[in-house]
This record gives sequence, structure tokens and C-alpha cells, in this order.
Amino acid sequence: MASKQVIPASLAKKQATAAKVEAARQEAAAADKKARKQSRREIVKRAAKYDAEYKKADADLIRLKRQAKKAGNAYVAAEPNLVILIRIRGINGVSPQVRKVLQLFRLLQLNNAVFVRINKATMNMIRIIEPYIAYGYPNLKTVKELVYKRGHGKVSKRRTPITDNAIIEGVLGEQGIICVEDLIHEIFTVGPNFKAATNFLWPFKLNTPTGGWKKKRNHFIEGGDYGNREEEINTLLRRMI
Repeated sequence: MASKQVIPASLAKKQATAAKVEAARQEAAAADKKARKQSRREIVKRAAKYDAEYKKADADLIRLKRQAKKAGNAYVAAEPNLVILIRIRGINGVSPQVRKVLQLFRLLQLNNAVFVRINKATMNMIRIIEPYIAYGYPNLKTVKELVYKRGHGKVSKRRTPITDNAIIEGVLGEQGIICVEDLIHEIFTVGPNFKAATNFLWPFKLNTPTGGWKKKRNHFIEGGDYGNREEEINTLLRRMI
């Protein structure tokens, strides 16, 4: 009769530890799968909510314009509170003040673009660097295209492509921003966490516009490139994304 094989105590302990580690790994994987499923549901819910909000805002705008027209008045929309700045010129031979303001806006390279909240302080800064930038008021489509097509986040001080919502949640989760749609909504509506959202976004690196620039040293209203384009900035950005 064959004798029963005895497993050394050290090997038995090793096998038990390995089994515990594997069980913990499987448990963690199951919990992670469940959390991801819940997160996807929440993201879909939020996206639907934002879409309804955007459609309602558009419908309200159309309704107010029609009411004003019917009453024989002109509808005046609220002042925009979001602007996008695009650097179009270098800084050789410019004053230290201009150089410093461009650095504060993180416009370190040609064709860099950033979102900025409009207030008295930022408008004063924009006027200082106006001959070196093109700027205007982005619409929802432009904000979405920039984030989806050119969006990179700052993760551990490194420029990281936004390839997964987990990247956004890892940095902005404490602010309630867990996905790309949250990020877009926070920027477009200039929400309470706008600063955190824009600081997370690396300055956009855009192409030179299709067809090139016209006259960088002339203002837009003079047939040039620099200065405030208002809503026309969206047409320019289509040529640069």
C-alpha cells in the first residue's frame, strides 16, 4: 500500500498564501467590474441630462427671439462668460508684460488654445496680449470637438491623452467630474469647478488653419487675424482642429 504523500509545511503555507491572494484578486476584480458597470450607467444618465439641458436652452433662445420679434423688439442675448484664446504670433522683441500674461494663460507655443472665464480681470489681461491672439466665444459643438479630438489631461504633471473616463475621474472625481461629458458641461456652462476643469486640460495644440493666416498684424475687423472674432472663432477652429 502506497504511503500518503506529506506536503512540507513551508509549501503548504505558500500554497495557502497564494490561494488567499488569488481569492482577494478575484474579489477585487468583481468589485471593480461592478463599480465600472454602475459608473457607465451614471455616465449615460448624466449625458442624457446634459443633452436635455442643452436642447432646452436652444429652445428657450428661439422662443425668446420669436417673442421679441412678434413684439417688434430685438432680442439681446446675455453676455457670454466663456472665451477661447488662440496664440497666433511669437513673442520675439515684445515687452515682459506681454510675455508674462501669455505665460499666465499657458499660451507657450504658436497655435496653443485655452478656455478662459470672462471677468474684468481676464478681459484686462486679454487686452494686453490682443495683438498676439485670436479669440472669441466657442459654441457647444466646438467645445466638444476640441475635448474629444484634441483633449489631453495633466496627470502627474504629464500630458496624457484622454482615452478613458477613469483618467478624468482620477483627477477630478472629488469635484464630481467623472467623464468627458461632465468635463464638457463644466467648461461650456462655466460651472463652479471651471478652474479645476481647465487646469486639468493641457493647452490644446492645434494646426495652422487650412489655407493659412491672412495678416497676423492686422485686426480681424480690418481683414486680419488677431483680436475678437466673437462667434466667428468657431469657423476658425474648424480649420485648426
